[in-house]
Amino acid sequence: MPTTSDIRDLSAGAQAAIAAAADLRALEELRVRYLGRKGALTEKLKSIGALAAEERRAYGRQLNQLKKEIQRQLQNRRAALQEDERAAGIARDAVDVTLPGRGAAPGGVHPVSRTLARMEEIFVRLGFAVADGPELEDDFHNFTALNIPPGHPARAMHDTFYAHPPSCGLLLRTHTSPVQVRYMQNHKPPLRVIAPGRVYRCDSDLTHTPMFHQVEGLVVDEDTSFADLKGVLVHFARAFFERDLEVRFRPSFFPFTEPSAEVDISCVFCRKGCRVCGHSGWLEVLGCGMVHPAVLGHVNIDSERFLGYAFGMGVERLAMLRYGVDDLRVFFDNDLSFLRRFR
Repeated sequence: MPTTSDIRDLSAGAQAAIAAAADLRALEELRVRYLGRKGALTEKLKSIGALAAEERRAYGRQLNQLKKEIQRQLQNRRAALQEDERAAGIARDAVDVTLPGRGAAPGGVHPVSRTLARMEEIFVRLGFAVADGPELEDDFHNFTALNIPPGHPARAMHDTFYAHPPSCGLLLRTHTSPVQVRYMQNHKPPLRVIAPGRVYRCDSDLTHTPMFHQVEGLVVDEDTSFADLKGVLVHFARAFFERDLEVRFRPSFFPFTEPSAEVDISCVFCRKGCRVCGHSGWLEVLGCGMVHPAVLGHVNIDSERFLGYAFGMGVERLAMLRYGVDDLRVFFDNDLSFLRRFR
């Protein structure tokens, strides 16, 4: 039969066990041992039925008081253990600022940034200024001023990212040529400028990404010629790859230049043909041509007095050739094993 001494013994045992609990897991086991559905206190409550009616109320009141006391002790011990854990964590993670530094791993310039800087350096040595402009462009600067009429495939939605709603007339620039247009609007000839920067097109595969980088160049002067254009590009190709490359010009078409040409260089990986050059021995690297008179007219430059030439090339394309990369997308995957090659 349950007695008051049983309650005293249970209280003393619970108090001693809770005070000795070394961690939160042990404390939880004690809670279950005393207050769980099969715990010691629950068993005592079940035994009330064996008491006489006049004793049940007093005994039940004592058990309820003991339950509250055990709960209070559990709560206080839990708070103390949590504080101990927090203090131990702070001590474990503390940094001794008086210790010598461990040193930092050296970083490196991203291969695309490195290529872009190299290209700019070569053209600056040739007397070119460097200009930039907005990446969110309007229709006039991105298309109309470059002699790209309505209905031209370059305006199609599958090539161009248009802003919403379409009626706003804005788009992500598809080339850095708009920078050249703005430069001609704000400067008088003679002009000699390159426009490096990000451009955007709806395309993604081994050799294309929706965002990539271009460097476009422009020269406008009274006595410039296609021979000047060839001289600049041949010098650039040989300076960039640091070898005496062969360079050839093939007739092509661009709406903003006339005549226009594609420029190939002899393969930088082989002499007789390989997979990279399609076994032709040649690699296409850029497009160029003499500025179309209509383009000069859009920016109020007298095409009877001034002539110009322009060229454009993809930075990632040149980086792939210079560093032997066969997938354009790895430049933007943030793969550290790849980027460590350029430290």
